[in-house]
Amino acid sequence: MFFASVLCFTVSAVAQDYPTKPVKVIISFSVGSATDTIAREVSKKLSEMWGQPVVGQNIPGKGGTVAASAVSKAPPDGYTLFVHSSAYAINPSLNSNLPYDPSKDFTDIAALVRQPLALVVGPSPRIKSVSALIALAKSKPGQLKFGSPGTGSAAHLTAEKFRLAVGIDMEHVPFKGGPETVAAINAGEVIFSFLPMAFAKKSVDKDKKLMVLGVTSMQRSSVMPEVPTIAEDGLAGFEYNHWWGLWAPAAIPSSVVDKIEKDVGRALATPALKKLFLKIGAEPMIMTSTEFAKFVRNEMESVARIVKETGIKPK
Repeated sequence: MFFASVLCFTVSAVAQDYPTKPVKVIISFSVGSATDTIAREVSKKLSEMWGQPVVGQNIPGKGGTVAASAVSKAPPDGYTLFVHSSAYAINPSLNSNLPYDPSKDFTDIAALVRQPLALVVGPSPRIKSVSALIALAKSKPGQLKFGSPGTGSAAHLTAEKFRLAVGIDMEHVPFKGGPETVAAINAGEVIFSFLPMAFAKKSVDKDKKLMVLGVTSMQRSSVMPEVPTIAEDGLAGFEYNHWWGLWAPAAIPSSVVDKIEKDVGRALATPALKKLFLKIGAEPMIMTSTEFAKFVRNEMESVARIVKETGIKPK
């Protein structure tokens, strides 16, 4: 009983004192990316709360797996955290030789934000709505193509989920990135693509020939409120969001997890962060660590089903 009391006191003390030194946040993508922006803005708020530097370090490469591998080997003391996108849930199904085990090497701490994608098409007198796109694709099975900024990207998986949901047969054409995908849509090489909301709006504002038919969230986006959701126009119940979260190496003290989780929630609820994320069409996802862990597992299972049903080959 005495030792149990001492242990309980020690664990509580760890959480109460944490952090007593700078915290490093590993960022899975390059400087200037959405992941980088989200990670650094949340880190600023945590630094203000904790009275300690919370320093971002970008380790890009291989869809975030380079950063994840580095974090999996870090000490489980709460002083190395990890911000990644929904690619975290995609990579296990598309990489047969990951240098880490996502089910054993990390602690799920907190969801951060989510952002819908936009269904973008080029100039066409026949495609003015989601339902019209579906009808056209069904009338020409196997003849049309859709694009994405790379095989296994969130945009690709969203398009495959859409294709499966409506029962259309189309060929996927991967491109190097978003700009190349938009150029292919404009040139008529592909019919449509799903693109991040803020990037889609920027592309449409720049080129008035492009058109956003729908968004993948259940509610309309504040970025383009005039655009209906896909669920509204052609496919009831359809939803897919690009999202970001916070992890740490496995086995960090549960009391530290609880503190970080609560403080992240407080940070996301601040008007300043809400306003900033609103500009990119994103909204906070405030969850407990238990809820986030369940969410991540569900996302992994969903991706695995899509990969299996579409026959996407792991690398």
